[in-house]
Amino acid sequence: MTKNAEYTQEYLDIVRALDGDAPGRRAARSFVESSNAELFGKIVTSTYVPRFYDKDTYEAFKYTAETTHGILCKVIQHYLDDPAYREIFDYDPRIAELILLDRGYPDYIPIMRMDVFTNEDTLECGFIEFNSDGTSGMTEDRTMNNSFAGSRAMAEFKSRHDVHPSDLFDALVEELLAIYSRYEKRVDNPRWAMVDYFEQATMGEFREYCRCFAEHGIECSPQDVRDLTYDGKVLRGADGRRIDAIWRRTVSNDLLEHWDESGAYLDAVRDGNVALIGSFAGHIVHDKQIFEALHNPLTHAFLTPEEVEFVKARVPKTCFLDDEFADLDDVRANKDKWIIKPTDHYGSSDVFAGLMYSQEEWNEIVNRYANSAAGEPFLLQTYLYPYRTQQLVPCRDICTYEDADAPFEIAPYGNLNGLYLFNGRFAGVFSRMGPNPVISELRGDPVAATMWVDCD
Repeated sequence: MTKNAEYTQEYLDIVRALDGDAPGRRAARSFVESSNAELFGKIVTSTYVPRFYDKDTYEAFKYTAETTHGILCKVIQHYLDDPAYREIFDYDPRIAELILLDRGYPDYIPIMRMDVFTNEDTLECGFIEFNSDGTSGMTEDRTMNNSFAGSRAMAEFKSRHDVHPSDLFDALVEELLAIYSRYEKRVDNPRWAMVDYFEQATMGEFREYCRCFAEHGIECSPQDVRDLTYDGKVLRGADGRRIDAIWRRTVSNDLLEHWDESGAYLDAVRDGNVALIGSFAGHIVHDKQIFEALHNPLTHAFLTPEEVEFVKARVPKTCFLDDEFADLDDVRANKDKWIIKPTDHYGSSDVFAGLMYSQEEWNEIVNRYANSAAGEPFLLQTYLYPYRTQQLVPCRDICTYEDADAPFEIAPYGNLNGLYLFNGRFAGVFSRMGPNPVISELRGDPVAATMWVDCD
């Protein structure tokens, strides 16, 4: 058994002894609202109860994350090497072509976040999705941790325990720079760019990382893909300045949507005239077809027996929502067993858990998305239940209450754990919580600070 629940209860007891610590909650929320922890122009919802994790949890997360990374790197290499193996994946031909481009350095996945549901009694994990392309949330975690700077409740908790956050900034920038140092065409004093389509980008996070690059003596700027120009030799940003290295934040489905506007970006990468840190091979991990591929006998053939058992224990059954691969009558009849997802979206858009719908609504959802009826393939996956912990119900409007009237309500919330990996090394956790079967920022579910307790 972990000590996580004990830590949470101890902290809640401290908050309760402070009569709900409304001043601390107000100060924390005000800090978040004045920060750049935003998504699509809106400040994220936050909580006043962090996720506290002990040393056993840290070790379990590290083992899960780093073992998975090793397996995924094998999958990527076999895709690149074996045309027959590629046949088990169904990608847009344009993306398939980009995946095969030579990246010019040996590293496979510079950054990823694997989202899991973790049973904190047993420390067993089940995978929800893998994020490589466009991995984010690091600014949100740092902001949530910093929001407790003036908190009496947190000060009291820290007086009893050794507490520290994850390093998701300096450690990542240093790893990206190390990868570039292995790039075959590296240059001295390279100029970097974080590249995305700005309407989809987490711009506050971009600016924070550019500042972090600057602290390491490296120039880095945010760039919209559509503003890039290329003369056949040099890729340039909107300011006309040379770009030597790109930290790719573009997600593949956004790239396909803006394909005709992205020629300069793609041509420079194809010609090998810019380092793309985060090659398009990351799409293999990002696309949810990876869950089906991990159960494929062709994949098991190159994994060790231990890795095969690891996959079987953690990767939910996944297949296309199609008569050829699934018993759709069973899917309709047993809605609470299933969740339906697109193959290549993000942010939990168009994700449907059967538990959330009436039988009539579920039948309509299955009919709407089965057999590519919506114009693209969807996946069917075994539904995994999130582990619930006690949470002070988030109140976005805490700043509008007088201290004496601020609500103090405790309720069980489900947990989504985003395990960060920087080039294969476990780096920390993104914590999101929610009361519903699907935990998502699109539903306004809050982000919680992640804190390691007594781990040294």
